[in-house]
Amino acid sequence: MHRRLFILSALTALTLGATLLAAPTTAHRAKKKLLVVTVTKGFRHGDSIPVAEKILAELGAKSGKFDVDYVRTDEEMAQKMSVAGLKNYDGVFFASTTGDLPLPDKEGFLAWIKSGKGFCGAHAAADTFHGFPAYIEMIGAEFETHGAQVEVEGLLEDDSHPATKVFNKQSFKAFDEIYIFKSYNWAKTHALIGMDKHPNTKVPGYYALSWCKDYGKGRVFHTSLGHRVDIWQKPWYQEHVLGGILWSLKEAKGSAKLPKLGETPAILKTK
Repeated sequence: MHRRLFILSALTALTLGATLLAAPTTAHRAKKKLLVVTVTKGFRHGDSIPVAEKILAELGAKSGKFDVDYVRTDEEMAQKMSVAGLKNYDGVFFASTTGDLPLPDKEGFLAWIKSGKGFCGAHAAADTFHGFPAYIEMIGAEFETHGAQVEVEGLLEDDSHPATKVFNKQSFKAFDEIYIFKSYNWAKTHALIGMDKHPNTKVPGYYALSWCKDYGKGRVFHTSLGHRVDIWQKPWYQEHVLGGILWSLKEAKGSAKLPKLGETPAILKTK
């Protein structure tokens, strides 16, 4: 009897040990999966896109929160971004995509985000699907034009969001190609970073640089910075993007509260 009890105890210990050894593998599988999309059908940011792909993978590894996969071709888009293919991912990152992308099911893609997934866009993600109003409504703005590359001062609207904590409640300066949007509605997004004047003409007004929003059960983050290679290489920009990704994947807490009716952007209230 005692010998039998001893054998059972030894087997229990071995089973427990095997479970503990398997735990890191289970934790690894629990990491989120982010699909980085760099297909373009208009202007292609040929210098910065490869850098963006590399840095996004590094950010995933650095954070330990997500792994990266890529969609670089029409064929990969057809396979990985079908309704069935998207079930393998927790979020997407449109890194300077442009034009009418050959999504297999555009409405299905938006429904996938609404179901609780994450969408992140950088720079020309807002220069995508101009003829698809539902996409423009999802991302929050549509590219209209830009002037010469210029240094601008980014002013924080929300200094506690994961995408803005890197700035330590302070404004910052960046030299980049600054987009002007024709359909940005401050009242329908949660503003993160803006400007209090036109980047080139310096005419006073509100001009958006970064924002986030809820989209059904999903989360949307966009930053219009990211045209230049050296912007992607800056540690502050990488932390800005990482914060937006983690928030969109629900790996970090942050507000997406909309402004109250008639509320004025905070960066204009001191003017």
